[in-house]
Amino acid sequence: MKVVATNRKAYHDYFILEEVEAGIVLTGTEIKSIRDSKVNLRDSYAGVENDEVFIYNMHISPYEAGNRYNVDTLRRRKLLLHKEEIRRLTGKVKEKGLSLVPLKIYISNRGLAKITLALVKGKKLYDRRETLAKRDADMEIARAIKERQKG
Repeated sequence: MKVVATNRKAYHDYFILEEVEAGIVLTGTEIKSIRDSKVNLRDSYAGVENDEVFIYNMHISPYEAGNRYNVDTLRRRKLLLHKEEIRRLTGKVKEKGLSLVPLKIYISNRGLAKITLALVKGKKLYDRRETLAKRDADMEIARAIKERQKG
């Protein structure tokens, strides 16, 4: 499994409640760009329409040798999930404050592009500050332990 891109902003802005793996419907030039790690998940999100899940704003750069076969870089792309998973996610997304956000995109061992979707709840500003303070404290503790082991 080769991780191509991660959405680090999602880990900062949201509480991650649940993760789901999904396949992506792509064109030939898009998969080649993904294999070259030319994909950005920063402002992307997923939504459910007519019992199908789509991802929006996922930027896949045009493939250099793709010429006329390249498609729009920000087009919506269909995600492949089982019907039961789609129904369950639809029910949870309709709850107040929950969203579907992609966390990472990777190439599976079989050579297929997969995406990890997360059911998330937005953090407030004070939650983000608390997370940063906790991370800094953990780093400080780790640094102190490392220094003590050296001496």
